[in-house]
Amino acid sequence: MPVPGSGAPAGRTQSGIDELADAVLSTSRALISVAVRSIAAVEDEVTLVQYRALVLLASRGGQNVSELADAVGVHPSTATRLCDRLVTKGLVDRVASSDSRREIKVTVTAAGRNLVRTVTTRRRKEINRILQQLSAPQRKQLRGAFHAFAGAAGELELPDDAWKLGWTS
Repeated sequence: MPVPGSGAPAGRTQSGIDELADAVLSTSRALISVAVRSIAAVEDEVTLVQYRALVLLASRGGQNVSELADAVGVHPSTATRLCDRLVTKGLVDRVASSDSRREIKVTVTAAGRNLVRTVTTRRRKEINRILQQLSAPQRKQLRGAFHAFAGAAGELELPDDAWKLGWTS
């Protein structure tokens, strides 16, 4: 039986999962807010989807448009137009693949890396400001919880410098 006022569907067991899910949703809203504010400084230069593509290219290396479309979650024709705009802005380049002359890979330029680095620096500063409001034991507990959550979600452990780029999966 659901707990009154919990919003839990009838028949769902109450083992604390719903309350924990609410806490994760609240945290997710806070992190999204941080992300949105960090991107706001460059929103005249790139859209959120364009920024996501830059992060993926910066972290994973050159990709063909189909691979990039899959990673960003858009149709290949949308990814082609996205890349056209990023090429025009000087944030990505198109280069012939070393594997096949017919295949074109999209790679991030130095300007694109710099934009990603700028946004990530802003995001890291704001996250650091928030984390400083927690005690050392709370931060340690949060680190463990976030690592466990990321593992359960299938996120890979990456070297520290991979996270400097922002989103990596």
